[in-house]
Amino acid sequence: MEKVIYPLFYFLIFPGFLFTGIVGLLASWVDRKVTARVQWRVGPPWYQPLADILKLLGKETIVPAGPRATFFLLAPVLGLVGVTLVSTVVWVLNLNPGSSFVGDLVVVLYLLALPPLAVIIGGAASKNPLGALGAAREMKLVLGYELPFLIAVFTVVVKVGSILFGDILNFQEFNGIMLRHPSGILAFVVAIVCSQAKLTLIPFDIPEAEQEIMSGPYVEYSGAPLAIFKLTRAMMLFALPVFLITVFWGGLHFSGWNLLWTILKYVALLVVIVVVRNTNPRLRIDQAIRFLWGPVTAVAILGMILAVVGL
Repeated sequence: MEKVIYPLFYFLIFPGFLFTGIVGLLASWVDRKVTARVQWRVGPPWYQPLADILKLLGKETIVPAGPRATFFLLAPVLGLVGVTLVSTVVWVLNLNPGSSFVGDLVVVLYLLALPPLAVIIGGAASKNPLGALGAAREMKLVLGYELPFLIAVFTVVVKVGSILFGDILNFQEFNGIMLRHPSGILAFVVAIVCSQAKLTLIPFDIPEAEQEIMSGPYVEYSGAPLAIFKLTRAMMLFALPVFLITVFWGGLHFSGWNLLWTILKYVALLVVIVVVRNTNPRLRIDQAIRFLWGPVTAVAILGMILAVVGL
């Protein structure tokens, strides 16, 4: 019985859906509040992201007619399940590094690809030209950032000599965090840039570009499916920085002052993401691809070379 109850608790309550959703919505509020202050506005109250989700859940869901309706409705669920699993796996492995399983890092990388894939499927199934255009942009953006992101993550794998989260955490426990090494610093910078693209935040909010294509993949979404997409994005704003902290910054610790240090690490990454969003213009998709495949990938490869030679 315990083999069923504990996994369900981890997935649904802590550290999965409920916990990640609450913290993600708070992070989303911080993002919106800081953005408002930069623009000389007051900004929303702390409960506004939750109110937006609840309001959408009470709205009518309009579904395009035809055989694509199933994909249209299942796409947001796919993204939500993906980000919930990412948060669950990463947190459980931080709480108990000994529970690491073969290839868990690779599994998390695959799961991180599900939310963008859900956006592509949803936009393509919307039967709207703007939705299809947004899906195409999302697909190109994924092709742009996945290469340098994977190189950055596997730089850590080369340094540690293992693809297990437990080994990565233990290595940093006894040898110092990855940011103490030149290769780790370069890989971390690349991972942050790619995370901005994964979150589709400025300067990489190209797929939805509200001023150009009216939210792109989300243009036909309403009601509960749109609420799920918005919740997924908020949860990604929490889950992705936690993943970066685990791989590059020593992981999560919860005893004494270490808990405060863990919170500060997450807040620092959130601040970087929000500042980048509010100090840059949106790139065109061709500019984004050139940037990600050019200097960003070059820095990632340099970090990998340094890791191979032991730096």
